[in-house]
Amino acid sequence: MTKICVITGGGSGMGLATAKRLGKSHHIIIVGRTPRKLENALSELAALGIDAEILPGDVGDRESVRKLAEHAASRGEIKTVIHAAGMSPQMGDFKTIFTTNALGTIFINEELAKLMSENSCIIDIASIAGYRVPEEQLPKAFYPLSLTNPEEFKTAVLNIVSKLPVEYQTGLAYSFSKNFVIWFAQQSACLYGRRGIRVVSVSPGIFETPMGEIEGEQAANLAKNGALGRLGKPEEMAELLAFLSSDAASYITGTDILCDGGSVASCQQVK
Repeated sequence: MTKICVITGGGSGMGLATAKRLGKSHHIIIVGRTPRKLENALSELAALGIDAEILPGDVGDRESVRKLAEHAASRGEIKTVIHAAGMSPQMGDFKTIFTTNALGTIFINEELAKLMSENSCIIDIASIAGYRVPEEQLPKAFYPLSLTNPEEFKTAVLNIVSKLPVEYQTGLAYSFSKNFVIWFAQQSACLYGRRGIRVVSVSPGIFETPMGEIEGEQAANLAKNGALGRLGKPEEMAELLAFLSSDAASYITGTDILCDGGSVASCQQVK
């Protein structure tokens, strides 16, 4: 059967770079919320001779994700899911950011895993922001709720964020959501592993992407102060994701991979 790779948030940046890389061996389904961005991405892929299609959708809506899963399964054997869709602190209010990032990951993992074949892989894109909040401040006590009642989980965490000073709400909603992605990927790995589905999260640093540009100079300085002293390139992420989804990484699951040019290590460096 045709090998299918679903990439959410694949209209630009690291998602599109990954589509170009994995398009050599998979039929690509790119999912996103912006039709024009999707159409431009499809044109780029077509120019490279890559077999691809686009599907508008909202990862924060379970029914939308369920339809995506059913469509992907109708096209072939779902072997790879790259869940790169997400919102940064500059892209919306704290409720929308958390819903898209956290619940979007729940819906993608749960609905796609129902229809994925053996020897397949889900890669959830988290962020170094998930490492930048002190452990005691993270709402981890509520994370297990996500496995049984995602809406109750969301309400509990957003209740915490809503009581914070307004200037911190979007940033902490983002950090909380991305720390949760790391946790949920680990849980998913344990739930689906005996069915032959690996689940890994990847925490990028600051990359030369449209989202990276939105975050501005402060984010760029974080990368420039890292061990390598530069921003990442989307193609570097694409190579990592291609490896993690391949048979060469068949014993890697339930872990988070930092791909940040040493930004987190530099923050922890002994002076």
